[in-house]
Amino acid sequence: MSDAREDKQSKTAGATPAGPQPEELRFFGTTWLDHSGNYGLRRIGVAAGSLVAAVAGCFVLRFAYQGLEIAKVGGFVNLLVVVMFAICSAIAFRKTWEGFVRRPDDPARDDALRSLKAIGFIGSLLAYFFRSLSEAPGEKLRRTEYEEAVTRFEKRRGRKKPKRG
Repeated sequence: MSDAREDKQSKTAGATPAGPQPEELRFFGTTWLDHSGNYGLRRIGVAAGSLVAAVAGCFVLRFAYQGLEIAKVGGFVNLLVVVMFAICSAIAFRKTWEGFVRRPDDPARDDALRSLKAIGFIGSLLAYFFRSLSEAPGEKLRRTEYEEAVTRFEKRRGRKKPKRG
């Protein structure tokens, strides 16, 4: 979390507690923080759902490949399509996996790869599946950022206390 986001959150009035708040994860909300709210069942559901979606995607690609065979576009085009999906899936897997470990160095470049990741959606789904076997996807990154933000907040709060005596 950035300091600006922490300051914004600490200035909000009402029921919001002072200090940094954990960032929500898709399908998990903030349950990743203390593994509450059926966290284990959610991880199982996310793992199963992403695997089922990847298998369904493979069937869709198989039907598309059969359509190319029916159209008799030729062996070269068939090979080109298979290689393209394989490369895009490998890149999508790698980029999705890296997104669970660290924030992108260049967000603009990451946005430019969005269409490539969409073509290689099976790779992204498989990365999501494998990551959800050990944690909520992105949990380690968010936990590290949250703990660092809490530490910074506590240090700032400690400095602002008036000295007695």
